[in-house]
Amino acid sequence: MNLKTILTRDAIALNLQGRTKEAIIDELLAVAARGGKIKDLAAARKAVLERESRMSTGMKHGIAIPHGKTDAVDDLVACIGVADKGVDFEALDREDCRIFIMTLSPAGKTGPHLQFLAEVSLLFKSAEKRAAIVAATKPEEILAILTE
Repeated sequence: MNLKTILTRDAIALNLQGRTKEAIIDELLAVAARGGKIKDLAAARKAVLERESRMSTGMKHGIAIPHGKTDAVDDLVACIGVADKGVDFEALDREDCRIFIMTLSPAGKTGPHLQFLAEVSLLFKSAEKRAAIVAATKPEEILAILTE
């Protein structure tokens, strides 16, 4: 999977202001909706929050990957947000999260969603890349970090 085909400049938001899990999810949904690929924002939100209620998507190293399966999208939709301050996302390592990667995928398709998550998870094993993403001042910088 080529991340450049999924992530665009418009799918990246710096300076997320949310201080709660729900507020961050709402900000990310607004970013994801910029591309016009979400048919029903309320249904998309419900899918992400339902998934989150089953088990937190807070990972390790300040990263959370909220996601959901929904008929509100026809194809994989993804976005990335970076928060100015850490947010408690009930992460596995109990650290606050600052990097958020949201995906929405059609209810009947698993492949693209899993491929995207696998690609992104490999990138975030690098402490240098995580630090560079948090320090980025432009969406283009994050795109370059993720696709180099």
